[in-house]
Formats: sequence, structure tokens, C-alpha cells
Amino acid sequence: MTKEQEQNPQNNMDSEIKDKVNDENLNEKETKDNLGSQNNNEEIEDKNNLTPEDKILELEDKLARTFAEMENQRRRFEKEKQDAFEYGGFSFAKEALNLIDNLGRSKQVLENDESLKESEALKKILDHLEIINKDLISIFNKNNIMPINCLGKKLDPNYHQAMIEIEDDEKEPGTIIQEVQKGFTIKDRLLRPSLVGVSKKKQNKSEKDQENKENLENK
Repeated sequence: MTKEQEQNPQNNMDSEIKDKVNDENLNEKETKDNLGSQNNNEEIEDKNNLTPEDKILELEDKLARTFAEMENQRRRFEKEKQDAFEYGGFSFAKEALNLIDNLGRSKQVLENDESLKESEALKKILDHLEIINKDLISIFNKNNIMPINCLGKKLDPNYHQAMIEIEDDEKEPGTIIQEVQKGFTIKDRLLRPSLVGVSKKKQNKSEKDQENKENLENK
């Protein structure tokens, strides 16, 4: 033992512990390597012990799995190609609906203009707007873009979005009695939902007061 080692017994102990840990890790790694090698040897030996019939069955199974995977890939590709062909214009069609919305808004603004009411000019403008609207709808229909007819039907979350509730005792609750914005489908897919108002039962004064009170408490 050197003089330096005599002066630093703690360092000597640490060094011995590190050497011991390294030896244990090395032994553990060698054990794992030996086990892995043993397993590989056993697999190779098992394969070598297969009969010709077993080898044929194994190859047939691999071929069947490969063909099944290839068929699944072919079907996925065909579906993606079909979807691209049928719904490739989905985004464009959705944006094009703004044309119909803007026509409707323009018509409403003109109809509410006091200076144009009952005038011949207004009548001609509205007639032209209606012709353009019909032409757009016709073009949409030719491309399988169809408006959703919702008035008088029960609310369907798949096609309708309720915006308001309207008191009406003559209609069953949840019946669509107002169309705020028309919805459309493209083939069997929803392009955009109909924004609608649905009926609800009328409330008496006491029920309304109670509801208002609860709303205030929640706030």
C-alpha cells in the first residue's frame, strides 16, 4: 500500500466498491448474453428438427399472412382513392355555400330598405337574385350537394344544430319550427348542419319566475 493510499482510506474503499459493482454488472451481462444465445440456439435447433410437412405448413401460413396483409393494403388504397374522387371538392363546396348565404342576406337588406319598398326596381333586383339562387342550387344538386329539409321535423343532432327555443304548444317539444341557416349534405356526408329554432312548451308565469331566479342564482 502506497503512502497516498494510507492517507486516503475512504478513496480506497470507494474504489473497491466500484470494482465490485462493475464485476457484478459484467457477470449479469454475460449471463443475459448466454441466455439469449441459448434461446437462439434452441430456436434454430427446433427449426432444424421440423419435418418437411411442418416446414411446408409454416411456409403456407407465412404466405397466407402476407397475402392477407397485401389485400388489406389494396382495400385501404381503393377506399382512399374512392373518397378522394367523391369528396375531393368537400372544402370547395363548403366555401361555395357562402354565395347562397350572401344572396339571402342581400335579398333581406333590399326588402327592408324603406326607400325601395314597393318599387319596380326592387322587384326586378329580387327576381334576378332569385334566378341566381336557383342556378346555384341546380349546380349543387348536379354535384350531389343537397339542401337539408328540416322544417316540421324532429331535431336530429347529426344534421341540425339548435340555436333557439321557441314556445309553441301546438308542436311537440323538439320540433323544428324555424330555419336560421340552411344546411347541406354532399352525398352521404354532412357538409354543414342546419341552424334551427325548436319548439318548447309554454311556461306559466310562476315557472318563468322560478327559472329567472335560478338563472340569477347561478350567475
